[in-house]
Amino acid sequence: MLFARRSYFLPTFILVFLTYVLFSSLPPGADIAYFDHHAGFGSPPPGPPPRPGDRIHYRKQAEQHPVTEYIPLPSTAPSPIPRIQHDFPAESMFARWRRVKKQNAVKNAFKHAWKGYKKHAWLRDELSPLSAEYRETFGGWAATLVDSLDTLVIMGLMDEFEDALEAIEYIDFSTTSATQINVFETNIRYLGGFLGAYDLTDGKYPILLKKAIEVADMIYGAFDTRNRMPQSRWEWTRSALGMGIQPSRNTILAELGSLNMEFTRMTQLTNDPKYFDAIQRITDELETAQTRTSIPGLWPLMVDAHDMEFNDPRYTVGGMADSTYEYLPKEHLMLGARTNQYRRMYDAAMSSIKKHLLFRAMTDDGKDILFPGNIRAKGATIEPQAEHLKCFLGGTVGIGAKVFDRPEELSVARKLTDGCIWAYDIMPTGIMPEILYVSPCKKQDDCEWDDDKWHKDILRRFSKYSQGEEAAQSIIKDNRLPPGVIDIPDSKYMLRPEAIESVFIMYRITGDKELQDAAWRMFRSIDKITHTRYAHAAIRDVRDTHSDQLDYMESFWLAETLKYFYLIFSEPDVVSLDEYVLNTEAHPFKRPLESS
Repeated sequence: MLFARRSYFLPTFILVFLTYVLFSSLPPGADIAYFDHHAGFGSPPPGPPPRPGDRIHYRKQAEQHPVTEYIPLPSTAPSPIPRIQHDFPAESMFARWRRVKKQNAVKNAFKHAWKGYKKHAWLRDELSPLSAEYRETFGGWAATLVDSLDTLVIMGLMDEFEDALEAIEYIDFSTTSATQINVFETNIRYLGGFLGAYDLTDGKYPILLKKAIEVADMIYGAFDTRNRMPQSRWEWTRSALGMGIQPSRNTILAELGSLNMEFTRMTQLTNDPKYFDAIQRITDELETAQTRTSIPGLWPLMVDAHDMEFNDPRYTVGGMADSTYEYLPKEHLMLGARTNQYRRMYDAAMSSIKKHLLFRAMTDDGKDILFPGNIRAKGATIEPQAEHLKCFLGGTVGIGAKVFDRPEELSVARKLTDGCIWAYDIMPTGIMPEILYVSPCKKQDDCEWDDDKWHKDILRRFSKYSQGEEAAQSIIKDNRLPPGVIDIPDSKYMLRPEAIESVFIMYRITGDKELQDAAWRMFRSIDKITHTRYAHAAIRDVRDTHSDQLDYMESFWLAETLKYFYLIFSEPDVVSLDEYVLNTEAHPFKRPLESS
């Protein structure tokens, strides 16, 4: 272990040791609230950040559990992959004018937010868009800057991109004031951000791959455990001091199962097998477990990564699980269809998702829409919870339907996407809340509107089933529930991308202009109420057209949300889904050529 100042070794070692003893009864990360892979994990202690010389710096120690033989990238001949994108016809001059006008509106929103970040939070993780201050939420390594690199390229903001390239030279990934590093978030935002920009610029800027290697080699240290499963909330100072680490018995599914795209791309670009080996071991464990969970085909919300047990009774495709399922068809694409492993896993997952989680929502206009709910055990009643984070599923099912030749599921993908569009359209602000509960249909193929059922579902949800119609009306009024909605326990909008993500993907798959129209409604509604003097802010209540704004702007606003809005109004060959795979943070990785 190297220290910038040798005199700090003893007090630093004592501090780390006492901290470890104090919290050793908790699994790594257990004291940190988790919302999903797109949620902040708290702010650093008040006061100025420590001087770089006062910090421990991570340097690789001799591995305690070295790999004796790496699992190589599959070298078998690739299988043909069906085309994903619609064959778009040439557009008229008038249609192009309208489309570009909308695209420029999105670009202006990005430029406004980027200007505020650059002026008030440069090289910090996030801008606070109301106070013009900053937050350090993801290691203090300029998360918004790195996350936005490929968006700058896509939007043609090359002067700003060049400025960002100069700035990333100053990011030191060997140290942080955080006591734990969230490996998953670091992977998708930082590693993904560098790789996406590198691929999108055809490798023209070597600094991007250099920084990607820095990040990947750093978080690779989290895999040095007895079973080579990563410690997802990595106690990096233990590794830096040559002390052992172990994976947590309470590991979030998404944090375990969503590292494969980025690590696969690292091996493809560097020819270093260690990255692919690391994630392939996880995939093999997940595939083995998939048939023996209490709901075969699905994995529970939490995993005991120490003993690789899957006993948690909760199942969902929402927050804390989402990207594990999202990456099944995407990793198949990243591997050029050289293995059927991800096809098998996707087949099993989709069969179980359709059987156990999907339900049709009852709407007063008779729309045929689907949502994925939650379930606690096989045979239990679906919890009819719609969640903004689950809105990714329409796009994932759409991609799966194309690449795995499952055309019958395109209608499922569209109904899931339409469900999230509906949840936007019914709110006074035109924006879907974080979480809402909806009234499920008794039958998917026969679902006429029923006022009485809606009211009974509301009373049941609020544990007032015996109180009757007057109580139902009071709940509707007090909670401002649109028809079909039975509860809105979290009414915020956090600038999230999942709904526009699926709208974009389904537009590229189908060419349906109605999806572009829906995207424009969504963008105008979001831009109107989130705009601040300095950037854009999350809002407290989507039921209130004059909602309070919140002093948060996560990096995914620039990395994902505005990128997807821009791309749906781009020409279809810009980041074509037949040339790129977008990771869960919307970073585009080049798909391998069939001959490579």
